[in-house]
Amino acid sequence: MNSITRRPYRGEIDLDAIANLINTCETVDQLEEGTSVTELQQSFDDPFIDKERDLFLWQDADDQLIGFGRLWIVPTDTVIDGFLGFRVHPTARSGDLQEQIITWAEERLRQVSQERGLPVNVRCGSRADQTDRITILERCGFKRDRYFFTMTRSLQEPIPEPKLPDGFTLGYSKGKEDVEAYVELYNQTFIDHWNYHELTVERILHELQDPYYKPELSLLAMAPDGTYAAFCYCRVNPEENQRNGRSEGEIAVLGTRRGFRKQGLGRAMLLAGMQQLKAAGVETAKLGVDAKNLSGALRLYESVGFSTVRTHISLVKQLQAVG
Repeated sequence: MNSITRRPYRGEIDLDAIANLINTCETVDQLEEGTSVTELQQSFDDPFIDKERDLFLWQDADDQLIGFGRLWIVPTDTVIDGFLGFRVHPTARSGDLQEQIITWAEERLRQVSQERGLPVNVRCGSRADQTDRITILERCGFKRDRYFFTMTRSLQEPIPEPKLPDGFTLGYSKGKEDVEAYVELYNQTFIDHWNYHELTVERILHELQDPYYKPELSLLAMAPDGTYAAFCYCRVNPEENQRNGRSEGEIAVLGTRRGFRKQGLGRAMLLAGMQQLKAAGVETAKLGVDAKNLSGALRLYESVGFSTVRTHISLVKQLQAVG
């Protein structure tokens, strides 16, 4: 394997090759995880990514791209979580390239551990039917940590009318104008959820630059005193729909702030989000849910007609602290 070389991401000149690699993998893997240069550029501009150290490419003897790895390292003052994503060209999977990418990720995260003086985990996901990928991860020391379901629901079927509690009103995020209030709402909503990581103003400002962001798909429920009490953030990605031959919109984030739960806000916001997606012209809504979510999210989704279509697994490896 000496003919394989590793190098850091060089910027926009690499985007076409990375997109081509991912889409070549997609033709074989059929994961509905293809991409475009536009989507990659938005993803790589995430403030949690150090482009010089968190994005690496692997090339063969002919300088053809055959592997790609990226790390998304969340700022924290407790345990560092580094989320690894990687792709290897179908013709290069018989060797140890996938293990090489995992080793690179572990080395990078140990470096971060030393810099910040904190313990570190490397996390990686897989669809449950990607048995070869799961086998490699487990052979490298990863353990299955959590299961997640992708669920869908036809929007061509009747959608019940949302009913907010008395005194609550439905509105939209104002983007940059209310970004701090939105961030506070998110953090107060998810602080008691599994694997919670604090949302930052910087990251929301990055999300607002998404070319497919639409304010009318970012719904808020306001309490009588003006407090942001619940939210439902939806997305429609026309490039993704065209690639997959679908007409789908995603309920990307749904939550109710602590202190406002058990009043029906979650259900009302979910239905309102479904209505907005239908108004945006898509035929199906999809979402992801933690199989062990303690808030009753799975029951809520099933109660309005969502059903599970895929299962994903989150795997984790605890790395030994450096120093």
